[in-house]
Amino acid sequence: MRRIVVRSSPVHGRGVFALANIKTGTLILEYKGTLVSWRRAQRAYERSAAEWGHTFFFGLDDGRVIDGGQRGNSARWLNHSCFPNCEAEQAGERVFIRTIRPIGKGSELYIDYQLQIEGRRTAGITRAYVCRCRAADCRGTMLSG
Repeated sequence: MRRIVVRSSPVHGRGVFALANIKTGTLILEYKGTLVSWRRAQRAYERSAAEWGHTFFFGLDDGRVIDGGQRGNSARWLNHSCFPNCEAEQAGERVFIRTIRPIGKGSELYIDYQLQIEGRRTAGITRAYVCRCRAADCRGTMLSG
């Protein structure tokens, strides 16, 4: 039985939504894509016509990246929230998305992107990664604390 669907999101572009109630601790998806070096991911982003601040990259602990834009799946459409209902768990070269609280039918699934940038964090960069989650404790950016 399918538990999720990708459709238009009020937060940003597309999002992942629950087709039924989902319990805490449920494994939802694996984040799929092509495994690439950080340097290759940077070059791909610079060559692409992607809008500023929008990628399907998921950084791994060893510095490599899963590029969900290449051979990715529905997980690439997970939007950011400062009050997420899912979390990413890395197991070697794989990343799994698991619920961290109950999710009601029709609700959007979110993770906290905790984005990290190289170099100085300016007001312009913070604005480029503005958060639209509308959570009560929204920190205003998708960048990590």
